[in-house]
Amino acid sequence: MQSPALESQHDDLWNRRYDPNVAEVNQLCDALAEMKPGSQVPYIDPMHDIGECRIVSLFSNIGTAHESGFITAGDNDAVARLLGVHWQAGLRPEFVMPWNAYPWHVPGEPNGKLTKEQVQEGLRPLLRFLALVPRASVIVAHGTEAQRLAALFLKTENRMIYRRSIKVYKARALSGRSFGATAERQQEALDDMRAAYTDAMARTGLTASR
Repeated sequence: MQSPALESQHDDLWNRRYDPNVAEVNQLCDALAEMKPGSQVPYIDPMHDIGECRIVSLFSNIGTAHESGFITAGDNDAVARLLGVHWQAGLRPEFVMPWNAYPWHVPGEPNGKLTKEQVQEGLRPLLRFLALVPRASVIVAHGTEAQRLAALFLKTENRMIYRRSIKVYKARALSGRSFGATAERQQEALDDMRAAYTDAMARTGLTASR
């Protein structure tokens, strides 16, 4: 059970999901959900910003949708890991935006390992999403499925790839077997992620900020 303070915070975020800085992308989420009746498409947290986004964190979204109703890196441990990576890199939330390789969830049911067909199905939503964040020129693809989708995207030879000089960085998923190894391996994975985001920031002209 959440504390009253956490419930109030969640209600505030939920009521702000159509704020101007995220409205268009969350309206896209609504449109995608309508395509599959009974499905859920998690929203973008209003701490992000369509106009300022330079970097996309693309998640493989295996597992159950987060109870908040917003896109996250995975379970609470995964969320904490990514927040730590972004903080160490000095990446502010308005400059990065999350997206799921396969946008849809069945409420209360976990996604299994995404099939080839599901990854392919995620391509058109990704293209629609990227069209709404015109300054984004980097995708950090977390996990195998996200990396496969990013590779499909690059193969489309869509004009935005060349117009924006979009670059894809591969990174481990933030939960699951990637973080069931030794402490040393876990730290290695986090260091690699931080290096990817740091390089992505330099590529997009962002400076570290605390």
